Amino acid sequence: MISKNRIASFAVDVQNGFTPHCPQELPVPGGNEIVPDILFMESMSGFHIASKDWHHPQAKWVATETEPQFTPIPNEENLDIRWTRHCEGGTFGAELLAGLKAPKEYSYFIWKGMEFDLHPYSAVYHDLKKQMSTGAIEVLKANGIETVIVGGLATDYCVKETALDLRRAGFEIVLYLPSCRGITAETTVAAIAEMADVGIKICHSQAELTTIFGEN
Repeated sequence: MISKNRIASFAVDVQNGFTPHCPQELPVPGGNEIVPDILFMESMSGFHIASKDWHHPQAKWVATETEPQFTPIPNEENLDIRWTRHCEGGTFGAELLAGLKAPKEYSYFIWKGMEFDLHPYSAVYHDLKKQMSTGAIEVLKANGIETVIVGGLATDYCVKETALDLRRAGFEIVLYLPSCRGITAETTVAAIAEMADVGIKICHSQAELTTIFGEN
């Protein structure tokens, strides 16, 4: 059995803006249902990390009528496409879902996407070029973490990129599917396959997670 103090959980962007609570932002189907499983994966770990988008009110990537969501953004090395405005700092959409701990109660907490010209997906880097660390890798290594259980929103974007970056950094990664939701079925299936291909373990249930880590 893996020692609990070698296991971390990483709750990625479990915010109102990615759920049906905010239908005008980026509501992920079922995104509001995952709190119990986020809490369960946290119960299996001794070190808890979470992140949230905290976006700038004048963000350069915000979609418009003439440049709608998914329109490519040229000549910006750290912006790729436009998105509907979401998780603007200080709004209800930017807040964690009810039932989760407050940011100050986590072992380590990350605010990302705060600059007007940055829109990262991974919670490991502040930029798409993956040069500006959020400190996640460093703090995990400093605390002797070997395995990270990852969940959150959305499976096919921020969760995937966070899990892949942690895997590249040398950690054993478990993707806990009950604590995740994806934007579309097709991109979610592709994301899960991409993660599995690099050795990320895909876990489908509480029973399976308990089997992996024992009664921590």
